[in-house]
Amino acid sequence: MILGGSAYIIPVIRKAHELGLYVITCDYLPDNIAHRFSDEYCNVSVTDKEAVLNAAMSLKIDGIISFACDPGVVSAAYVAEKMGLPFQGPYESVRILQDKGLFKDFLLRNGFNTPTAKSYTDREVPFNDIDIFNWPVIVKPVDSAGSKGVMSADTPEQLQEAIENAVSGSRSGAFIIEDLLVFDGFHSDADAFTVDGRLEFITYSDELFDTQASNPFTPAWTIWPGSMKQKYREDLTRQTQRLMDLLHMKTGIYNIETCAATDGKAYIMEVSPRGGGGKLAEVIEMSMGPALIENEIRKAVGLPLIPFEQHDIDGHWCELVVYAKREQSGILKQIVIDDEIRDRYLMLEDYFVEPGAKVCPFTGANMSLGVIFLKFGTREELDRIVGSSEDWLHIILE
Repeated sequence: MILGGSAYIIPVIRKAHELGLYVITCDYLPDNIAHRFSDEYCNVSVTDKEAVLNAAMSLKIDGIISFACDPGVVSAAYVAEKMGLPFQGPYESVRILQDKGLFKDFLLRNGFNTPTAKSYTDREVPFNDIDIFNWPVIVKPVDSAGSKGVMSADTPEQLQEAIENAVSGSRSGAFIIEDLLVFDGFHSDADAFTVDGRLEFITYSDELFDTQASNPFTPAWTIWPGSMKQKYREDLTRQTQRLMDLLHMKTGIYNIETCAATDGKAYIMEVSPRGGGGKLAEVIEMSMGPALIENEIRKAVGLPLIPFEQHDIDGHWCELVVYAKREQSGILKQIVIDDEIRDRYLMLEDYFVEPGAKVCPFTGANMSLGVIFLKFGTREELDRIVGSSEDWLHIILE
């Protein structure tokens, strides 16, 4: 059983079929695109863990994952624990990882580097805590992904708007406020994999944001190899392994966000026991080799894993999110890539919408139109071409 129905899980379904598995997709939206590719659809909300458990028991499933579907991770862990199925870790550990407030508190209590942070359910209480933060701050829902509901506040006067924005993006109404770190280089977002709790694969990327987008905290492109300093990479790998040990994690894929800050410290920002959105596992497999998707499926149903083989990256890779600019909205006619770019650099393109779909501004990852993978000979060439994408990537509206 795969929780969710977005385009991001279609490669997972295809790989499961290659392994001879019967695939059931599950969410409350029967028109989601992935359900066209699965063998069976189950209409149950992925956030209702008891309903998912009842469905899973009735269907006699042999494994469960919530790949690239953040809202379903806790339910998947709950079902796995109740049914004795493999999962990345214990249900209570997964709850900690999936709730930004619980996670920040866990990091603080266990001596990890973490910015000042506090979670709330009351929208007025934060104004009593103005002095505990080092301004500016960032405000997020505790239970969302894809940068939905995220906004910064430079001063206390801007906090109310940021809180309202976060609450609007939260399923529970809870939100977290934390110091806004200044990066030393770039933020990193990449998928990792553990086997029996030990990190078998971890990598670091450069994740860039479009400051002119409707939501400037939504990632616009991700680059490998990343440029993070080696001392930070080594520190973060040690911190991540220690986190896995403390939470008694087991085997599976993780989406991990990290950064180095100008205070000279490296920070684990988020760790989710699922594959990342934006087809991160696919670009990692194409550029570096490890079979992340297949091993996640194999883990879920108890099949032997493929040994992890990682080779040096051949060239410089970029995953570019396709999205509407701030001033764009309307009905999609077509997406066009200039022939020179297509012929020289394009490795894969995958669009989540078809002509005739409504196009909205890029307020979160769920508003993306698709992704493309590009490969370059040098980082300088990558930066130059990707930095001028408006000249060769055209979103044509009716």
